[in-house]
Amino acid sequence: MMRIKMKLFNVYLCLITLGFLAIGCSQEKKDDSFTDKMSEQHKDDKPVANASGNTEPSLPVESRWVNYAELDGQAVKGYLAYPKNVSNRLPGIIVIHEWWGLNDNIEMMTRRLAGEGFEALAVDLYGGKSADTPEGARELMSQSMQHRQANIDNLRQAYQYLVENRKVPRVGSIGWCFGGGWSLQTALALPDKLDATVIYYGQLVTDPQELKPLQMPILAFFGGQDPSISQETINRFRTVLDSLGKSVDVKVYDDANHAFANPSGTRYNEMAATDSWQRTISFLNKELK
Repeated sequence: MMRIKMKLFNVYLCLITLGFLAIGCSQEKKDDSFTDKMSEQHKDDKPVANASGNTEPSLPVESRWVNYAELDGQAVKGYLAYPKNVSNRLPGIIVIHEWWGLNDNIEMMTRRLAGEGFEALAVDLYGGKSADTPEGARELMSQSMQHRQANIDNLRQAYQYLVENRKVPRVGSIGWCFGGGWSLQTALALPDKLDATVIYYGQLVTDPQELKPLQMPILAFFGGQDPSISQETINRFRTVLDSLGKSVDVKVYDDANHAFANPSGTRYNEMAATDSWQRTISFLNKELK
């Protein structure tokens, strides 16, 4: 009888292990697929500055590099920006770079967010590297997606840095492209702590069980001409969140392509980028201030 129980127990453990492996493999396939789609969308693109990230902040700001996290014994540096000569505590924003990495254009966008009255921390999910070619960006994105748990630890520590070191009262997240997907992942990692999430055409999650714990309002933008994220997926994302009673606002710009508001790149769409920025600041002001 004891041997039978042990065999059954071993079978049970094997089934659990296989289940976790299947989940892991499924996620890896999704990540690889999305990386391929991003590579296709950016194959003729360049990380040049555009009007989205080339606008001066509304208020004078200060900025500097800070150590906000530690992974495998190594310090992780991020770019922190905040308004000058402001004594009261401001809300914080975790800024997540697009697929090119934390480059000069992301720094500019971080200062621009700071100029709207926020403590903005641009995180680094590429290990201090950035790309200037689509091939280089694909390699960096692929490597990063293979270390999902490290990225989640990275983002959790970014949240802790803003709350504990900068003493911010509330925290939101924002990201574009690669960073848009990780803005959602930040919300999933901090479902009862993060206060607002902004997603610019990032990889979506549509599983109700995964989305159920979310407690923060979500604002998401997509391009109607973006083949990398289907309208069906966008509709399901919105429908699932609505059915769960979550606060979600999804805006699709019919004439815009992928990366229409990226701080870096040649896909800039002035109408969509300007409107989405105004909506973003209004949303962040409402939810964080």
